[in-house]
Amino acid sequence: MSKLNVAVIGTGFIGPIHVEALRRLGVHVEGVLDVDLKRTKAAAGQLGIPTAYKNMKELLADASIDCVHIASPNRLHFEHVSAVVGSGKHVVCEKPLAMTSKETAKLVKQAKEAGVVAACNYHNRFYPLVIEARQRIASKGFGGIFTVVGQYAQDWLLYDTDYNWRVLAGEGGELRAVGDIGTHWLDTIHFVTGLEIEAVFADLLIAHPVRKRPAGEVETFSGKGKKKPAKSRKIKVTTEDFGTILLRFKGGSRGVLTVSQIAAGRKNRLQFEVSGEKESLAWNSESPNELWIGHRERANEVLLRDPSLLSPAAARFASYPGGHNEGFADAFKHLYDAVHEQIAAKRRAKKPLYATFEQAHREVVLCEAIAKSNRTGRWVAV
Repeated sequence: MSKLNVAVIGTGFIGPIHVEALRRLGVHVEGVLDVDLKRTKAAAGQLGIPTAYKNMKELLADASIDCVHIASPNRLHFEHVSAVVGSGKHVVCEKPLAMTSKETAKLVKQAKEAGVVAACNYHNRFYPLVIEARQRIASKGFGGIFTVVGQYAQDWLLYDTDYNWRVLAGEGGELRAVGDIGTHWLDTIHFVTGLEIEAVFADLLIAHPVRKRPAGEVETFSGKGKKKPAKSRKIKVTTEDFGTILLRFKGGSRGVLTVSQIAAGRKNRLQFEVSGEKESLAWNSESPNELWIGHRERANEVLLRDPSLLSPAAARFASYPGGHNEGFADAFKHLYDAVHEQIAAKRRAKKPLYATFEQAHREVVLCEAIAKSNRTGRWVAV
């Protein structure tokens, strides 16, 4: 791992998390690139990164870089991913892979033709107990799946004075709560259950059709708890704050997702419960070291994350002994471990644990179906 060199594009909320996780793996972060040279140099200095690239051309010309991690705003993903893949470098991109399914389809084709390792940063797959749930659901002891229910809830956009570029459709996409966090839930469910969604029925809510935009930009989550700026202007918002989505899976299973960025007290809670013929499983990201196992004819159980108690597939991604909790940052580390292992081995796994570009494309297709369902008030086939 230590022989790999990485560059990171984007230094807002999520970019530094990529840097920290990579360093914990022993991967060298050689350079960083942001919107302009002043901000790039400031981030390089703050993060202790050797190279502050002047522009994308300079980054792509750096022959020492093996992989580029893209954490730029959503509207730039297609441009950045296409350029990186076109240069022959491996890539890890934040979700969404691009703004439309036409763009994501092009990136799927381009990455396949280039033969590079290409991943989307759906990190929730890499909590050890999420992998454990996946293993148990695939076993004979769980039986067929009846239902999948859950939510992804936050409160950082609760007030009309809360603002971030993500609320703008032109910056983040037509769907915000669904596109930003709902897709994390959907990807996690695809990963855990192996089910594929065939149709959706969505009802979305814009709680604040008008928000107050401050004079300067606000990084994701950074505005919470801070004094509101004196200067602001009202802007129209067309992206949703809340949504409920009914799901029909191939094979007959049913599901319900509730997504919200206006749920007071819920800081960042991805929760799912899968009910099978013989038992149920439930997990939530605010208590990531516990997996609830439900039974009908005997006492329910709570499995605490402990490598000695997990399946081999899950234990591989549990870095610490039981009682030494792992969480958000560790999931990123495990994801990059899986990606960079393949880069170092110079191969692409047929069925990797990380989200492939094909799977990231699926999430954008789902978002478009959800948006259409909300507009038409009907079930929409995926």
